[in-house]
Amino acid sequence: MRGCERRSGWWKADGGFVTAESAVVLPVLVMFAMALVWGLLAMAAQIQCADAARTGARAAARQDPADAVVEVTREAAPDGAEVTVSREAERVRVVVVAKPPALSGLPFDVREEAVASVEQPTGPGT
Repeated sequence: MRGCERRSGWWKADGGFVTAESAVVLPVLVMFAMALVWGLLAMAAQIQCADAARTGARAAARQDPADAVVEVTREAAPDGAEVTVSREAERVRVVVVAKPPALSGLPFDVREEAVASVEQPTGPGT
């Protein structure tokens, strides 16, 4: 019976350290998890902007009207994204700029750009 009493007293003496360590470690783990989630959301927005820019560049290269290019690009882009379409001699450039989701108060934007060569129309009507 004496052995049980010693163990019981030993466990009670270290019980406060576990609580103190947990109080320090748990907020750090929560912040780390939040940073990971936000990073994944930002990466997803970056990928979505890249896809939208490529979609818009393909539409502009086919010589679709500018309004249609902007509409197609906005459908593929994150909500609230800014779309810019410019035409150069033989190329089109589509730029998509969006705020990262969840923490939109941060001072940077997600930006992607796509460039495509203008396709020459072919077929019976040309």
